[in-house]
Amino acid sequence: MSYTIYGINGPVVTVRGGRGLAMMDMVRVGDMGLIGEVVGVEGDTTTVQVYEDTAGLIPGQPVTSLGAPMSITLGPGLLNNIFDGIARPLKVMEERSGPFLDRGLDIPTLDPDRRWETTVLVREGDQLKAGDCYAQCPETTLITHRCLVPAGLSGRVTHAAPNGSYTVADALIELTDDRGTVHTLRLAQSWPIRTPRPMGEQLPIHRPLITGQRIIDTLFPIGKGGAAAIPGPFGAGKTMTQHQLAKWSDADIIVYLGCGERGNEMTQALEEFSELLDPKSQQPLMNRTILIANTSNMPVAAREASVYTGMTIAEYYRDMGYHVALMADSTSRWAEALREISGRLEEMPAEEGFPAYLASRLAEFYERAGYVRTLEGKEGSVTVIGAVSPQGGDFSEPVTQNTKRYVRTFWGLDRALAYGRHFPSINWLTSYSEYIADLKPWYDQQVSPRFMADRQRIFTLLQEEDQLLEIVKLIGADVLPEEQKLTLETARLIRVGFLQQNAYNQIDTYVPLEKQFQMMEVILALYDGAKPLLERAIPLSQIKATGIFASLSKIKYEVPNDTPQRFEGYHEAIRAALRQVDEANR
Repeated sequence: MSYTIYGINGPVVTVRGGRGLAMMDMVRVGDMGLIGEVVGVEGDTTTVQVYEDTAGLIPGQPVTSLGAPMSITLGPGLLNNIFDGIARPLKVMEERSGPFLDRGLDIPTLDPDRRWETTVLVREGDQLKAGDCYAQCPETTLITHRCLVPAGLSGRVTHAAPNGSYTVADALIELTDDRGTVHTLRLAQSWPIRTPRPMGEQLPIHRPLITGQRIIDTLFPIGKGGAAAIPGPFGAGKTMTQHQLAKWSDADIIVYLGCGERGNEMTQALEEFSELLDPKSQQPLMNRTILIANTSNMPVAAREASVYTGMTIAEYYRDMGYHVALMADSTSRWAEALREISGRLEEMPAEEGFPAYLASRLAEFYERAGYVRTLEGKEGSVTVIGAVSPQGGDFSEPVTQNTKRYVRTFWGLDRALAYGRHFPSINWLTSYSEYIADLKPWYDQQVSPRFMADRQRIFTLLQEEDQLLEIVKLIGADVLPEEQKLTLETARLIRVGFLQQNAYNQIDTYVPLEKQFQMMEVILALYDGAKPLLERAIPLSQIKATGIFASLSKIKYEVPNDTPQRFEGYHEAIRAALRQVDEANR
């Protein structure tokens, strides 16, 4: 059938000429062959969402169906690469058209000419089922790429290629199913981005994603396979916080999705990630990172598709048994793309002009996170961390409120903390984590049975400080009892010496859990040791005069991550300072 353009409204194109187009079909639009997707069918009129700039299209130009849903090619070559919102490699696009990208470029996701040293793991006669690994190759020095039998396919191997060097399109094995149909399996496979990849079993979340950021790992942890939101106003540090998580979290693979971000921020991320070494292997971090860039000046429709592109890639590596962290920056600009396209489609707007299905789209995205047992029987996970950019820092707006319904960790950034140079600027009074009970057994076993109790005491001191500060604003701090002054001073030590973290300091940029626990122990030891002295009417000012509070605030810079035994020296310093005050008042 032949289809032609009837009307053009920004990225929304109306097509007439037949009834053969189906919902979600990929199409090529116009003489330039722009990539689009069918989003509405009514009689012989079809509505297409175009993922490229539609300037220059005119009615009467042809539209060609590709006969399949919007899909991407998955295989070796995704890592250490940067793609646009519909998984076209930006480096290759720049080579073809220069820095100002042409439209309608038909560029494969994976390099068709690159050869991979492949080990074929099966032989003729082997029985395979969905999820079984039939070949593998070293994708980077850090990650081994494992090729799995696609879901819904099983049978007997009737041909297996020998080990050797292959491209992503070369046939590796032939699998004959029960009906006698022969299926050719290669290094690469295709998958529709809007369809979640199947799993064997959804497992309960039982271990944290270790980030090395104290306020996250200690106060508001996120479980591996969980979902978190980072909302905050402009300049509060959402992107920098996500950069820190991408650099230091203990995920095997990072998928960083710049959705509607400024181009200079994506450039900064690319440059930083290219220069940074993975702390575990001392290899370039890009060897386990995939960047998807759909900057604010790129077509708005591709921004809507980019989150599904990133999630599909994350699920693909999850199925191999890897733990993947997906950073989406930001879901607000993705929601704005939904709003613009919805307006072009003349749909009924809901709150603040967003479409009525905003909540369900957010749910579809965040619900694809999870800790799973794969079809092969391995354990893998996708952890989703989505930034939210509410206008004016208003957390009551629809995107933030709907996101809170589907995530269990909420790291609310505070403009006042950011302007006060307190980073990460996560507000400990408005943030929360619902994973605490799930993760407690892991912390008890892997760190210390006292870890969660110390965390609760730290959190209680911060809450008490907030209440006391209201009193201080009215009557001043001098009239407070000495015990309450101790609470304020300890909370200040917690804020400055524990929660505040310097991303540019070699020691402080990443802190292992053992050191975080020891820092809490030292702070609480000072608090517990000072209370008996205050009960004897000894003023807090005498304890402060020893310099012990100032000394503890520098622990984060003075104790290297690999020498936790040095904390015993601080415990001894606390005992000596308190003993000095005690003896002076006898």
